[in-house]
Amino acid sequence: MTQTTCDLLCGGRLRIRQPRQGYRFSIDAVILAGAVRPAPGTRIVDLGAGCGIVALLIAARRPGTSVVAVEIQEELARLARENTAANGLSSRVEVVCGDLRRLERRDLGGAFDWVVSNPPFRHRGSGRLAGNDSRALARHEICVVLEDVLHAARRLLDPGGRVSLVYDAGRAADLLSGMRAAGLEPKRLRGVHGTPRHAARLLLVEGIRGGRPGLRVEPPLFLFAAPGRYTPEVQSFFDLEPRFAGDPEVDFEQETR
Repeated sequence: MTQTTCDLLCGGRLRIRQPRQGYRFSIDAVILAGAVRPAPGTRIVDLGAGCGIVALLIAARRPGTSVVAVEIQEELARLARENTAANGLSSRVEVVCGDLRRLERRDLGGAFDWVVSNPPFRHRGSGRLAGNDSRALARHEICVVLEDVLHAARRLLDPGGRVSLVYDAGRAADLLSGMRAAGLEPKRLRGVHGTPRHAARLLLVEGIRGGRPGLRVEPPLFLFAAPGRYTPEVQSFFDLEPRFAGDPEVDFEQETR
């Protein structure tokens, strides 16, 4: 059996077991969950859920939502189920071990209002492959490529439904063109920088299935206020009670017309 660690988030109120060796979640997953602001009653699917971190953060921070967490690797899906039960969220988070390339709405109980995903960033032939298989599958386009994630999102969303992604800033052109080609119009874009002195490393992008053209580029998100210390906004993503308002909400209902 894979050795695991138990990591505490949200002041110890959320306990996440993940592999000691292999794919472990990073700040990418935390800021993705923090960027999603669903209303009560929203039905969400997390594509490539790993140990369940994004699904659990969203469910814990947004009462009234329900999340289906899809993970292709059996060992990670098992951990996600255990984490869901251990945090008392089994009534609102369902873990499905399956291949997102083959999933249809009927497989997951119907259409969704929101898709979230942290897709593999790296082309299969780029850089060094991670030594652990689970880490390689999560980071490199081995089983799943970006287009697979985007087309799965379109299949699973109702018209007007939203998709939120965190992705490598160096592949911005691939991401935005791929979203439009899949019928997921990019509507909000935010660069994620280590500090104001650093170029963006990641992008947070939100799109709408069937949305009208028109992209809002938002102020950057800075990770660190000082070495080893997150900015107040990033730190708020670890809290169970959302407390950082950020920019005003965009009226997405108007944007879809």
